[in-house]
Amino acid sequence: MNLFNLRRSSAVPEEHDPVPVATAPVESLSREYLMPVAERPAQVFVRGQGSWLWDSDGRAYLDFTQGCAVNSLGHSPKALVQALGAQAQALINPGAGFHNRGLLQLVNRLCESTGSDQAYLLNSGAEACEGAIKLARKWGQLHRNGAYHIITASQSCHGRTLGALSASDPSPCNRCEPGLPGFSKVPYNDLAALHAAVDSRTVAIMLEPIQGEAGVIPATQDYLQGVERLCRELGILLILDEVQTGIGRCGALLAEQTYGVRADIVTLGKGLGGGVPLAALLARGAACCAEPGELEGSHHGNALMSAAGLAVLQTVLESGFFEHVQEAGRHLRDGLGRLTARYGQGEVRGQGLLWGLELADDSAAAVVKAALQEGLLLNAPQANVLRFSPALTVSKGNIDEMLLRLARAFARVHTAQLNRRREAIA
Repeated sequence: MNLFNLRRSSAVPEEHDPVPVATAPVESLSREYLMPVAERPAQVFVRGQGSWLWDSDGRAYLDFTQGCAVNSLGHSPKALVQALGAQAQALINPGAGFHNRGLLQLVNRLCESTGSDQAYLLNSGAEACEGAIKLARKWGQLHRNGAYHIITASQSCHGRTLGALSASDPSPCNRCEPGLPGFSKVPYNDLAALHAAVDSRTVAIMLEPIQGEAGVIPATQDYLQGVERLCRELGILLILDEVQTGIGRCGALLAEQTYGVRADIVTLGKGLGGGVPLAALLARGAACCAEPGELEGSHHGNALMSAAGLAVLQTVLESGFFEHVQEAGRHLRDGLGRLTARYGQGEVRGQGLLWGLELADDSAAAVVKAALQEGLLLNAPQANVLRFSPALTVSKGNIDEMLLRLARAFARVHTAQLNRRREAIA
């Protein structure tokens, strides 16, 4: 059965009745009013459920990007829809200067479940990383003679605010703006280089447990544990950017748990909101040094987004959830391994339900385009790497369907390459 041409009611069971919304014919909507900040295919998506999206022509697509790991529970999960609907009727945003129950519930649950002492809610992972930088430098003023320098890794990507970009490497984040001072980059998974870069100005080391934009490159356990020891010995902070790896993506609530390390500051985003804009900054011990007015935002911790985060967190903390992520991740890894052997591709790397497939050449964009023609949504963080970040609730059946469509995409690209070679010879 080819699900590509099936409509929503035929492809998956309904979890809830759709809410009527005002719509306009897609043909009447101009793209010219949209700033061209990203390249997008022509499809206009109008609805989604679980691992599936439907466009305005009623075509179904199997989504193995989920907004680059944003939709942690898939598209329009029942728990999130119900939480947002109920909260929207009660209270959306009382103002950042006031408490609301959802805010307090979420920060309590986050701190209790992660062993953190304080949490602050924001709108995006980039804002959370920006907040981590500010918090670390505040700690440096108080405890390290004004130290402000932060060491990050080559090919890192911590978001697209100016501060987060300055902590990132230009290539993965496509940065063109001049960076702010006070940052340096050293090779990833190179503990000696990291140690050599630390001096009296250093306040923190900031790393991703898995470098997503660099092509899904995991830290080795020896490296990350060595970084933690180094921070403790030298009296500097360890910041872990878990915007992409946190909230169950790696088969545990935080990736740091799978490595056996504990950071002083952790940033969360993407999957925490399950598709709505929500992020968190977690602090432990002496890193809890923020004062009123230093991290303000008009929407930070509003009641509506807090309700979404609480629904997601409660879901991923249910018994057996992380075990499902681990089992589905192994199934995906093994399937990708078989494909790479069949088509002569490269390394499969990752953890949980975040995987990268290194290709034998720089054909990732062509494979993504061919996959779209097969009704499969993928993305390519690098010219030679495909990234897979499906819903954490993805079934083995959907993984198998994805592998079939990916195989057809590889065949399309291979055929196109052969045709070009024949044309060149002729």
